Amino acid sequence: MNRLTLVLTTALAPIAWGTTYLVTTELLPAGHPLFAGLLRSLPAGLLAVAISRRLPHGSWWWKSFVLGALNIGAFFPLLFLAAERLPGGVAAAVAGAQPLIVLALGALVLHERIRPITATAAVVGAGGVALVVLGPAADLDLWGILAALGGVTATGVGMILTKRWGRPVGVGPVSYAGWQLSAGGLLLLPLTLIVEGVPQTIDGGAALGYLWLATAGGIVAYTLWFRGIQQLPVIAPGLLALLSPIVATVLGLVIAGERFTPLQAVGFVLTLGALVLGQLVARPKSPSDARTESTVAQALTTPR
Repeated sequence: MNRLTLVLTTALAPIAWGTTYLVTTELLPAGHPLFAGLLRSLPAGLLAVAISRRLPHGSWWWKSFVLGALNIGAFFPLLFLAAERLPGGVAAAVAGAQPLIVLALGALVLHERIRPITATAAVVGAGGVALVVLGPAADLDLWGILAALGGVTATGVGMILTKRWGRPVGVGPVSYAGWQLSAGGLLLLPLTLIVEGVPQTIDGGAALGYLWLATAGGIVAYTLWFRGIQQLPVIAPGLLALLSPIVATVLGLVIAGERFTPLQAVGFVLTLGALVLGQLVARPKSPSDARTESTVAQALTTPR
């Protein structure tokens, strides 16, 4: 698979996630972010494991639960909470802070060199997000903003660990995504039953929304996303995450009737520009670098 195809298929994940905000506000029962996260993760994860017939082994039991907790167990409820408390475009736009998180953690944990252009792209993206979020017409909510920031921080850490740990030999991306979705769903199950319970009514629209989030936004998106993280430079998928606010913003404008001020429009353009710039300059490692990283990773994961 060439790099352009890999980037485009990886980009489908944040595009699908960008629909979450509209689906949540328009179709799902209000006040049940944990239940929404549970239905998005556990059924799809168990189905993926059943289809692939592969279970974790050795250290991958605890690694799967750590990654599942970060990428699913923490991210999903925070995502839905943000979607309920903020306008769609604003809630998704906070995800634009993720490239900065990924860039910093990539340097600290993966020892990846911070290139000035990629750092510029990350800063411009975060600046564009700030203009969108802080626009005077935006209906901001402190807890909504904190929930959104907490969600992207959790997935930023999960992204770095996914890159650091890689994927077991012989395990496909569907199995790998299924492990994490199942682990995250199992962590959400008792919390959902204790805190929220099941919504009193789930109509046809809500059922359709849950199905969309579990398939396109769940197993399909995460399979493509984890594959992209492992094969692309870490900042590349980090910047691709900016597609989520772009998609959510467009849907908010076209379908939900949300309006942006000129200042917020400038922020939107800056965010889009940062995404494009980052993909143009983020290059894969040279063959010698890749061999060195493989040797280091093997040494780190060899039992002692």
